[in-house]
Amino acid sequence: MRELILLRHAHAEPATTGQPDLDRPLSPEGLAEAEAAGKWLKDQGLTPDVVLCSPARRARETLEAVLAAIGYVEQRLEEGIYEATAGKLMEVLDRHRDTDRLMVVGHNPGFEKLVALMHTGQSTDYRGMPPASVAVLNLPADKLIEPGVASLTQFWWP
Repeated sequence: MRELILLRHAHAEPATTGQPDLDRPLSPEGLAEAEAAGKWLKDQGLTPDVVLCSPARRARETLEAVLAAIGYVEQRLEEGIYEATAGKLMEVLDRHRDTDRLMVVGHNPGFEKLVALMHTGQSTDYRGMPPASVAVLNLPADKLIEPGVASLTQFWWP
């Protein structure tokens, strides 16, 4: 088995006039949420082997707060995560299918639809992923990344 940990970025500040969406920082509430997510991951023993992170500032700041709790791990910015559909996210995951425990830090609605698609096989069967929430999916080591192949083993939000 291999594990996929999906971490939605925490609450961000609204964009100011002329500010690109990519540059929105975490709000004070979001920073506390991200710290809580890091503590939960540490308490569960869910330290990833590799982290792929959206280039959005709010995702990077969420990851920084999580790493402060769990310690340093290999991390890469992945442009394809920002504004990705569930299908695009599956392509990103497929490129990293040899990683035993992969964490991806990104956004909705792609994440909530990805969880539903990988777990039930239906992207319309999503239930939502609040800011700073964590979904943990188990996937058979010998299977490709495809609909219905994973089991949702844990779901947490602050």
